[in-house]
Amino acid sequence: MSEYDVVVIGAGNGGLASAATLAKKGAKVLLLEKHNIPGGCGTSFRRGRFEFEVALHQLSSLGMPDNPGPLRNIFRDLGIEDQIDWIRIQNLYRVVLPATVDLTLPADKEAAIEKLAELFPLEKEAIRAFYDLAYGVFLQSYSTSMMPESEITPENLPLFFKYALKSSQEVMDEFFTNKDLQLCLNAYWSFMGMPPERLPFTILAGCMFVYMEYKPFYLKGGSQVISNALAEVVLTSGSDIRYNCEVTRILTEDGQAVGVETADGERIAAKRVISNISPVHTYVNLLEPGEVPAEALQYLSNYKVGISGFTCFIGLDCPPETVGFKESMNLIYNKTDVNEAFMCASRLEIDGDPMVATCYTVDDASVSPEGTSLVTLACLKYADPWIELPPEQYYETKYAQADKLISEIEKHFPGFRDHIEEMEVATPLTHMRYLNHPGGAIYGFNQDINSTGPFLPSKSFIKNLVFTSGWVGVCGFGPNYMLGYSTARRTLKNLKSEGK
Repeated sequence: MSEYDVVVIGAGNGGLASAATLAKKGAKVLLLEKHNIPGGCGTSFRRGRFEFEVALHQLSSLGMPDNPGPLRNIFRDLGIEDQIDWIRIQNLYRVVLPATVDLTLPADKEAAIEKLAELFPLEKEAIRAFYDLAYGVFLQSYSTSMMPESEITPENLPLFFKYALKSSQEVMDEFFTNKDLQLCLNAYWSFMGMPPERLPFTILAGCMFVYMEYKPFYLKGGSQVISNALAEVVLTSGSDIRYNCEVTRILTEDGQAVGVETADGERIAAKRVISNISPVHTYVNLLEPGEVPAEALQYLSNYKVGISGFTCFIGLDCPPETVGFKESMNLIYNKTDVNEAFMCASRLEIDGDPMVATCYTVDDASVSPEGTSLVTLACLKYADPWIELPPEQYYETKYAQADKLISEIEKHFPGFRDHIEEMEVATPLTHMRYLNHPGGAIYGFNQDINSTGPFLPSKSFIKNLVFTSGWVGVCGFGPNYMLGYSTARRTLKNLKSEGK
């Protein structure tokens, strides 16, 4: 039985970052991926003459070369920063509210305050105070990951202790009564999977800080380029990757992980096993029932499998301006009551759902053939209604719902339908198939108060088994790369302390 320092299960963002970091620092690593390419969500696919980005809309935490964010520092450390052609996105988003607001918010704190004050002049000082609070809460929350536990006290971190368990809605209500203004500030909620009354303020605050201070980015070639670069680090550092290689079992002895078994029956020994797949799948499908401590399943029962999505990947036969795209990120709301709007996610039908319309060609004309546009239309959906749908109705239903989504978007981008050249549709069942996630969850467990901060479901009940993914941390591309990096560094430290 061959032996490695670490076996990583899954070549998603967190798994790739973990494997690359471990390999770069000298560990002998084996990365196992059941798909034929690396990336998980960080990938692309082709239809006709278009190559579609699967999931990345805006990359956070990168920063500029002379003011690097934590993610740029990681890519710099791994030697891939200069291999990628980064594209800075100038504005955060365009937000459209029913009959009242059409606002483009700059990716700069002072400019955003001025832009919001043009629409809400009486609220300017409150807007500034709100942003100041968000920055303060995020910085104190972030600092807890670098402080000794004894120093994490209300005296040292007063904002963290006051706001760590508050929802975004609670904090918004402290500052504003105008619901339109609240939604302009909180528009990213439909991008993060939880309505304001359930979205932790720490997540919203972090989102505001990293996108405004480190700016949103995209990159030439899309997220697959990052995935390929990280995979190359693993290989050039002397470690191994196997594609089309599914792990069917985690091997244990005396209550600790000692390796894995693949679908073809090969057993591979390892001092550590890092799982880049969901804890639910790991405990239920990769371990024998008698090997899973009862407290592990009880622990996971506190968390609810999160939301999935319905997405149309569309290639237009015209440039963006022909149908009215001026910004790449467009957040469109049909209801001002966002908590009511979120209820749409529990229904199969598209009717009043908040929509995210991303036109990649606005920021990168080379992303699609000359004179065309690459667009994704998306809305949040739970998987249950799709799981209950009779199989013989699936194909017809998904395209009927896609038609509804296109009709809704055409209200804001006239002529959109007439310019569709290519389209593919993904439902929650698509995410279940390709990501192997329970419920097709795109953000792991619900990103609510019960699953954040001190309640992140990161605990492992099997010694030498470690998790790294959006299931055990804050979701998103940037956070998952950073979690994978920190997981690897912690694993290396532990291996060295044990003399292994």
